[in-house]
Amino acid sequence: MRSSRVIDGHNDLPLKLRWHYQNKLSKIDLRTLNKTGTNIQKLKTGLVGAQFWSVYVLCSAQNKDAVRLTLEQIDVVKRMCESYQEFELVTTSHGIANVPDDKIACLIGIEGGHTIDSSLAALRMYYELGVRYMSLTHTCNTPWAETSSNHVHNFYPRVKGLTAFGKEVVKEMNRLGMMIDLSHASDATARAVLKTSRAPIIFSHSSAFSVCNHSRNVPDDILKLLKKNTGIIMVSFSTAMLACGDGTVNISTVADHFDHTRKIAGSTSIGIGSDYEGATHFPEGLEDVSKYPALIEELLRRRWTDSELRGVLRENILRVFTEVEKVQHKSSSANPSEEEIPPEKILHSCRLDLRRPPGPITHSHAASSWGELNSLIATVMTTLLFLCK
Repeated sequence: MRSSRVIDGHNDLPLKLRWHYQNKLSKIDLRTLNKTGTNIQKLKTGLVGAQFWSVYVLCSAQNKDAVRLTLEQIDVVKRMCESYQEFELVTTSHGIANVPDDKIACLIGIEGGHTIDSSLAALRMYYELGVRYMSLTHTCNTPWAETSSNHVHNFYPRVKGLTAFGKEVVKEMNRLGMMIDLSHASDATARAVLKTSRAPIIFSHSSAFSVCNHSRNVPDDILKLLKKNTGIIMVSFSTAMLACGDGTVNISTVADHFDHTRKIAGSTSIGIGSDYEGATHFPEGLEDVSKYPALIEELLRRRWTDSELRGVLRENILRVFTEVEKVQHKSSSANPSEEEIPPEKILHSCRLDLRRPPGPITHSHAASSWGELNSLIATVMTTLLFLCK
C-alpha cells in the first residue's frame, strides 16, 4: 500500500463541513478534526493517495437553488484542498499518478444530476471548475434519468430509465472527459448508459446485489455489461448495502462483495468507494479512513494477488480515468452540444425562459412601460374603490 496508495471514489466530507461549520474553514483544523471519521492524520494512516470529494446537494434543492448550492460546495472543496499543504488539487489521471508521496491528491465528483438543472451549459461550467465525475441521479429522478430510489421522492415519477435528453448528457460528458457515475441510478438507467457511452463508466460507491439485494447495489447482468465496458465498481462500506440488516457487519462482509464482483466481472473491474461521511454506519474494523489496510489484509488472506490488489487500490480507476480522457481527446474537434431538454418536461415556477421582449429595448421604453403599468394599477384601484362603495 505504500507504493500503491488508495484512491477512494467517494467521501462526503464537504457535506459535513456545511452541516457542522457552514463551510467556514477558518473555524476548524482538518488535520485533527474529530466530528468526522475523516481528517488528514487519519487519511495518512490509511495510506490514502487520492480522494474524490463528493459535491452533494440534497434532492429537495431540485427546481430551486441546486446550482447555487453546488457551486458553494465546489468552492469549499477547492478552498479545503488549497488551504492545506498536505492536499493537492488535481484534475487529470496524470495529476493523480504524479502527486508527491507526502501529498494527497484531491478531486471533485458531483453526486446527483439534478445539480445541472437540465442544462448542458451548467455541466460544462462544472467541468471548467474541476469536476471530473457526476452521478446521473441521487435519490430522486431528474427530468431525464431514473433513480434506484423511486420511493424516496416524487420528482418526475413518469421518467423511466434514460430519456433522449439523458443520452445527450451522457454524450456531452464523454466529449468533456467527465466520468459518468451510475451509483444511485436505476438498473434501466445503467443499462441505457452502458449502451450509449463511448467511454468506461464508474459506480463510485455501490456493492454487489447478489450478496445484498439492496436497490443501490449492482446486479450480476450489469456487472457483466460493466466488464465489457471496461468500467469499474468502487465498493461501498455502507453497512445498509453490505448485509441488508442481517447480523454483524465486519471486514469479512465487505470482502464478500469483492469476491463476488471478482467472480462476475473480474478483478480489473473493482475499486474502493467507501462513502465515508455519507453513510450512517460502517463495518466493524472499517470505522474511518485510517482503516483501509485492514481490508487489504483480509483480501490477502483470501488469496488475492499483489497485482489484483494494486488494481483495487488505484490502478483500475486510473485506467478508467485515462480511457475517459482518451475519448475526450478523440472528441476534440466536436462542438459543444446545443441540445436542450423539451420545455414541457421541466415546467416549474423557478425556471425562467429568457426571451427578448417584443419591440426595441431602451431605458426610456422601460420607464414608459413602468409609467403605463403604474397608471393601470391606479385606474384598477380607483375602480375597485368605487365598486366597494
